[in-house]
Amino acid sequence: MREELAGFTIGVTADRRRDELAALLQRRGARVVLAPALRIVPLADDTDLREATRTCLERPPDVLMANTGIGMRGWLEAAEGWGLAEPLRGVLARSYVVARGPKATGAIRAAGLREHWSPASESCDEVVEHLVRRGVAGQVIALQLHGERQPECTEALEAAGATVIEVPVYRWAPPTDPAPLHRLIDLVAGRMVDAVTFTSAPAAEALLRAAGDRTETVLAALRGDVLASCVGAVTAEPLVRRGVPVSAPNRARLGALVRTIVDELPRRTVTVKAGGHLLTLRGHAAVVDGELRPLAPAPMAVLRALAAAPGKVLSRTALLRTLPRGADEHAVEMAVARLRVGLDAPRVVQTVVKRGYRLRVD
Repeated sequence: MREELAGFTIGVTADRRRDELAALLQRRGARVVLAPALRIVPLADDTDLREATRTCLERPPDVLMANTGIGMRGWLEAAEGWGLAEPLRGVLARSYVVARGPKATGAIRAAGLREHWSPASESCDEVVEHLVRRGVAGQVIALQLHGERQPECTEALEAAGATVIEVPVYRWAPPTDPAPLHRLIDLVAGRMVDAVTFTSAPAAEALLRAAGDRTETVLAALRGDVLASCVGAVTAEPLVRRGVPVSAPNRARLGALVRTIVDELPRRTVTVKAGGHLLTLRGHAAVVDGELRPLAPAPMAVLRALAAAPGKVLSRTALLRTLPRGADEHAVEMAVARLRVGLDAPRVVQTVVKRGYRLRVD
């Protein structure tokens, strides 16, 4: 098939660039579930940002730690509105500028400034280690925050003798409409999506927080059937800390994230020979002899159960356990009938009288 992700369902938890990521995935055939876990909002009251800016002007920083492109642009735009942009650029131009990643680097250069160093890992921890090794005792560091305070970074720098000016530019807030996020959590818990993408560590934390008493169920799904795909190592950290294996590209870019998913998801599929056909199971479809056959959730659930034990007879009671709650044995018969129609390969699923169903592998 030309569309590498056809038949797969992928959840997108990003807010700001969700449409761009969704388009990249859909272009490769994926079905996308949009469910922003957080949204970035400007500070409702910019008093703290203005105070931090004035502090930087009064005590010019020896070091600028630029964490994000959107944060640096927002800071300079706010300073422009207060008539402080030129003085601010002047003091920052004399600083040792550390840009945590390429987006921050781009914003620094667009402002007419020059970065002096960037970490290979795009990690705050690596930045702190670099600065401490370089020596920060007696220095003033302007730390541009990315959504939330970073007490571990601030404390480590202060412990090394620095004075840290925290610069809050924006903050994270829950999504305006939480319904899509809760729907995605339902789908992850029920293993009805193949992958979930994360483009920020706070978004991963927010999804788990929103799961509430189902957090362990969601984590179990992410440790098994549902691929957790993160844009980079920093984003992955909350999941890795909870024992979730993650997929992440070497470079934190949306295009690289999509390429990683394209490489990873097809390798996780199950392929069986049955009834003279070659079947590959994808999230909401089966590929039968190279042809994609989309299936509804109930027939797909039955096919997964049968494919997990090819040739073995599964009773109606056993198959019933794979269907949504409230289903009865008649629902199993209906699911099998719809499966046969959907596969358009009548010999694949065999009825064994008074016993149940199996995949015909002989």
